[in-house]
Amino acid sequence: MSALPQAQLSYLALGDSYTIGEGVEEHGRWPMLLAQGLREAGVAIADPRIIATTGWTTDELSAAMDAAKPLGEWGFVSLLIGVNNQYRGRDVDDYLGEFTRLLQRTIALANARADRVLVLSIPDWGVTPFARASGRDLQQIADELDACNAAAREVCAAHGVAFVDITWISRDGGDAPAMLAEDGLHPSVAMHARWTGAALPVAKALLATA
Repeated sequence: MSALPQAQLSYLALGDSYTIGEGVEEHGRWPMLLAQGLREAGVAIADPRIIATTGWTTDELSAAMDAAKPLGEWGFVSLLIGVNNQYRGRDVDDYLGEFTRLLQRTIALANARADRVLVLSIPDWGVTPFARASGRDLQQIADELDACNAAAREVCAAHGVAFVDITWISRDGGDAPAMLAEDGLHPSVAMHARWTGAALPVAKALLATA
């Protein structure tokens, strides 16, 4: 008699265009790549349910989570949100409050286990050809995103949540054609894979605990 398949952890991925993978095929989104990498590392985890849409801010993601209720509980939850807060000119204090509330909701969805939540930092869209053509102040974009990411990192530390910095990766050759989707703004599968490479060891360590 063959063995029964090992029970798979459920995975919920929350975010915006970076999580839904604007401009790339479904299999190339970093949450899909992360689940695949975890399975290859021996972690039994299902492909993610993704709640994310291009353009969403923190409050719009929160509203979408309300609309999706009941969401139930999940074995693992990831969160990457905030670039559109910066894009629309919202200040860091606004982001801090809304991100904190979102993180608390995310922890609750992970069965109140902060050690089953993974947050990724906001990539820097200011390095892209789209940003250069926009006429926006590229240093200001970088500074504002750094401020949001510093705030998010502190909130994660206070809640015992793992925080993975992928901002530096987005700045490291993020303007190269191979790292970009056709729109010159969103990341290609190759960049999604680089983000996955940073997130995978952290996620694997989190899910190695009972």
